[in-house]
Amino acid sequence: MSVSVAPVRARFFSKLRAYFLLTKPRVIELLLIATVPTMILAQRGLPDLWLIAATLFGGALSAGSANAFNCYIDADIDKIMGRTKNRPLATGELTKREAFIFAWAIGILSFVWFALVINLLSALLSLAAILFYVFVYTLGLKRRTPQNIVWGGAAGAMPALIGWAAVTNEVSLTAWVLFLIIFLWTPPHYWPLSMRYLEEYKAANVPMLPVVAKNETVGRQIILYSWAYLASTLLLIPVASMGLIYSVVAVVAGIWFTWESHRLYNEAKVRVPENPMRLFHGSITHLTVLFLAIAIDPLITF
Repeated sequence: MSVSVAPVRARFFSKLRAYFLLTKPRVIELLLIATVPTMILAQRGLPDLWLIAATLFGGALSAGSANAFNCYIDADIDKIMGRTKNRPLATGELTKREAFIFAWAIGILSFVWFALVINLLSALLSLAAILFYVFVYTLGLKRRTPQNIVWGGAAGAMPALIGWAAVTNEVSLTAWVLFLIIFLWTPPHYWPLSMRYLEEYKAANVPMLPVVAKNETVGRQIILYSWAYLASTLLLIPVASMGLIYSVVAVVAGIWFTWESHRLYNEAKVRVPENPMRLFHGSITHLTVLFLAIAIDPLITF
């Protein structure tokens, strides 16, 4: 009997893994980086641990739904691009029908979870994030304009509003500044990745900025958004009455990130950048450190 059961069990876990990968767990992890620090800042202390866990669970469902819909819609181009060819729909591990049903199921579950367990405002914001990512970014902008990732960043910034609403049941000016920080971080984070996979985006006919503009132009745009991003991180200091820890981190880390952006631009002026992913990975590190400082700052006073 063990011989016959083993293949069934293997198929079950393979299918389970495929559904998990359909949610783009690395993207979810990045989105949730902002949630807990936002909740701590909103509380000006450590919120109830159950509330944190419940918000993270709902946020993971919401982001997973949006990402699953994205994979469903982009299944055709995922097969073309090297960095996405191993996604479950591209490999055939899941059918489009399975992905579609799954995306709907966890999306509805996320809304119901937020509404019943946390509050209606967080549920509505969660729903807005899914709808924006699916209809505005994936269906409306991604294949039509090089400004796709700029406005698509609004969906990625929603965890800041959701986390704040989960604690306070409102969206304050501070929450909008946190939203702005992530929104302005997105272009200088994603465009270096687009530079690295330029040929793949060309093959898929996705007009990312590096596809339609010269490297120097892309580098210049990265600099502009990096400076705007730095300004937004400093804006949080007076708006949220941030203390010494956050202020020092925002200034020092912001200068480093801006310098890295200029380094990429200077290279792009004379040749194709050899390692644009250095800024891509650096942007993830920067956002993580920044939000870690946002979490620590309200907990420690001098």
